Amino acid sequence: MKYNRMVQTGWDVSVIALGTWVFGGTNWGETPQRELVDAVHAAQDQGINLIDTAPVYGNGKAEKIIGIALKKRRDAFYIATKCGLVGKGKQTRHDLSRASIFREIDGSLERLRTDHVDLYQCHWPDPDTPIEETMTALRDLQKAGKIRAIGVSNFDADLLKRSCARTAVATYQGQYSLLARALENEILPFVQKNEMGFLAYGALGGGILTGKYRQIPRFAANDARSFFYPFYQSEDQKSQKRLERLAGLKDRLQPLNQVALNWVRQKPGVLSVIAGCRNRQQVRQNAGAADWDLTPDQTQKLEVLDL
Repeated sequence: MKYNRMVQTGWDVSVIALGTWVFGGTNWGETPQRELVDAVHAAQDQGINLIDTAPVYGNGKAEKIIGIALKKRRDAFYIATKCGLVGKGKQTRHDLSRASIFREIDGSLERLRTDHVDLYQCHWPDPDTPIEETMTALRDLQKAGKIRAIGVSNFDADLLKRSCARTAVATYQGQYSLLARALENEILPFVQKNEMGFLAYGALGGGILTGKYRQIPRFAANDARSFFYPFYQSEDQKSQKRLERLAGLKDRLQPLNQVALNWVRQKPGVLSVIAGCRNRQQVRQNAGAADWDLTPDQTQKLEVLDL
């Protein structure tokens, strides 16, 4: 495993992190708990030391599984969780108010079976709460010792700048892959200039960048791939050609999931790539991306593909 330094904290963070949206089950289908716990242990075996989660993943289920998995292993991981998305029945509301954040952190700590979170991130923006209130609340939690560092996720450039003007923001988390490169315009340059760590999610495009699909698949309405990742939502000619190009790329560059992870991992400013999994085997496959690098020629060829 390779590690990058998170400048504002001094932590050495594995370049591949363990993502746990799948652990919640709600948007990805159920996986036996024992396999998910085993996946966490496999991540430690592979040298992964950052685990990313959120209370909204399965209404606390993902955090509970992590809490179980990290019994007697807490010090092996930096735990990153989030606030600001609150489940209300079948709906989810955005709430980054001080009162909501204080409720959320206590719930997360209980489920994670720990007395502190290493990185606490605003999950999505809340247009109804002033960012000043949000950042002050996070800073107060930091002073209280419940969180060690502050991060934001999915903020636009303006909101990110306003957040950083209010307090020290250690990380930015956003969707970044060969298929989703919009953050290169403003976010990544700002993150680099301000010595923040960039945490990339969606590097595999919800699985489409593994090259395993020859036709656009159909998923249930509540499956994340049917509503979160646009790459599965179209039947136009471009989408089909994309799958054909990826399938052809898989024949030349193996394993393609590691190619996709490495393309993101090797970008300047990227601290760690968050990769989800269901089992020990997938953890090993993802962690293997840290064992080799794309050449400049390979990177260039990937970037000129019309994906």
